[in-house]
Amino acid sequence: MMSSSRSTHFFLCICSAALILQLSASVCYGQNHVKDLVYKKIDTTELHLKVFYPNTYTAGKSYPSIVFFFGGGWITGSLSQFQEHAKYLASRGMIGITADYRYQKRDHTTPFEAIADGRSAIRYLRQHARELGIDPHKLAAGGGSAGGQIAAAADLTSDHNQNEDLAISSRPDALVLFNPVFNNGPGNYGYDRIGGRYKEVSPFHNIKPGAAPAIVFFGTKDQLVAVDTARAYQEVMKKNGNRCDLFFYEGQVHGFFNYRPAGDSYYYLLTLSKATSFLKSLGYIN
Repeated sequence: MMSSSRSTHFFLCICSAALILQLSASVCYGQNHVKDLVYKKIDTTELHLKVFYPNTYTAGKSYPSIVFFFGGGWITGSLSQFQEHAKYLASRGMIGITADYRYQKRDHTTPFEAIADGRSAIRYLRQHARELGIDPHKLAAGGGSAGGQIAAAADLTSDHNQNEDLAISSRPDALVLFNPVFNNGPGNYGYDRIGGRYKEVSPFHNIKPGAAPAIVFFGTKDQLVAVDTARAYQEVMKKNGNRCDLFFYEGQVHGFFNYRPAGDSYYYLLTLSKATSFLKSLGYIN
């Protein structure tokens, strides 16, 4: 008789195999309708959005959407990190988007500029929702590590992009977060660069009722972001009446969820499957 743990693993393998087939379809069809847009200009710097449409896209209709922000500690990063996530969700009928933002190595900026750019990206998508085919009331944000912090901060912290139309909300309607930096306070990741202004941008320090529903993924051996910050975040979210689904993966380190075309994508598939179920529960996916 198969043990409970082996049965669970077998079931997850079957689910992953099914997801691989769906993912293959997204790779085939994801390139059919792609837009590259400039959402923000700062002096000579242009920040881009890459927009992946479902191959069933019909002009004039509006679609639930998700914009992903890459990780990299606000120091570096790649627009391609969440490209496969975006393409897969497009294959499920959403509009999947990846967003560039300013970071230290390329743009000589601080985390504050990165966070401001995240808000600008969400506001741009909502402002241009009709022409892009986006449902402005079903615009989710996602990201990993610092990108997860950018997404969560857009929901929870104050908007200081005074040169933009603040009447257009930059808050996401749902969050899909992969080992995000929740706490920017003393002793936590990023405090050395954010310093005494941490309460302005730290998601953990700004949780309140009415926050966007969130799903969070963490490896138990994350070597960069304290795992306990995720537990604390979920606890305070729930105390404020907010939904926060938290999943831990035993023995996994920072970045365990990434798509690896030449390697083991098991945890990419597993977390993507749970993210898909979460979005389905919110009515983003049929």
